[in-house]
Amino acid sequence: MKKGTIFSAMRPTGRLHLGNYEGALRNWVALQDDYTMYCGIVDLHALTTDYADTASMRDNILQLAVDYVSAGIDPERTPIIVQSQVKQHSELHLLLSMVTPVSWLERVPTYKEKVDNLKGEAPGYGLLGYPVLMAADILLYKADTVPVGQDQLPHVELTREIARRFNNFYGPVLPEPQAKVTPFAALPGLDGRKMSKSYDNTIELADEPETIRRKVSTMFTDPARIHKTDPGHPDGCPVHMYHRVYNAPGAEELAEACRAGQIGCVECKQRLAEALIEALAPIRDRRKALEADPARVEAILREGAERARAVAACTVEEVMAAMALAPAPSEPVSSS
Repeated sequence: MKKGTIFSAMRPTGRLHLGNYEGALRNWVALQDDYTMYCGIVDLHALTTDYADTASMRDNILQLAVDYVSAGIDPERTPIIVQSQVKQHSELHLLLSMVTPVSWLERVPTYKEKVDNLKGEAPGYGLLGYPVLMAADILLYKADTVPVGQDQLPHVELTREIARRFNNFYGPVLPEPQAKVTPFAALPGLDGRKMSKSYDNTIELADEPETIRRKVSTMFTDPARIHKTDPGHPDGCPVHMYHRVYNAPGAEELAEACRAGQIGCVECKQRLAEALIEALAPIRDRRKALEADPARVEAILREGAERARAVAACTVEEVMAAMALAPAPSEPVSSS
């Protein structure tokens, strides 16, 4: 018996890195055992900021699908959906936009941040309205659970408000999804900042062993530690944070050796690199097999869209009937 229904998604911006994996994807893989789950590739969301250059969009979509499956998303159980290939995402977005006050959208914290990042360029309508599209993504599958970190709670609450407002006008059609705040390992980038492609400080799931070794060798460590025999401070060191995730049995032993000046940063990073290589080997192997079989990846996306449309069409039909835009699903269409 499944506990409920989940829709979760990422924007196709290239191959995934460890921050994406530990921040969301690893948890999705576990949740699909207990929930009916839909896994999205939200290309329309990507257009809200990257509309001027879409040359890499199709490859990014395929790479994200490969990463999903390689990390453990099972397309037999969990449809992988390209958002633009299920037209009901756009249809429900339009219908929900009719009942969503602009003031609700202007107060979304991430909207203000994205506008600031535009550096004077006027924001597009799509950027203002993307939380409505996000709500449509969730509500289209009658999802009752949304796994998020603390920073995403305002989006879930807005989705609940939109569903509640719609239901107040038209009757109980849409669920008010609950946020499932999930713990995750917030891994820093190689330079200690947030891991981000824009900072060029990532370790990708697809990275080869030599690339991982090279990247880890550049990681920031304790700046106050000059010599190997100097006492270290592992609790504030990015390398130690990775050890706690990927080398858990030996992490505390390494931390004690660091504090006692018994192990240098170079050796500590070397051990981390080997632990990462071993941990990512199954994902890397599955990736290579999928990249060698692009027809299979296309088939996964095609089948995911077909399964999603069957559910999505029913929801849009209910919504349109509730808004008196179509007959009720069980009501025959009059020939007059």
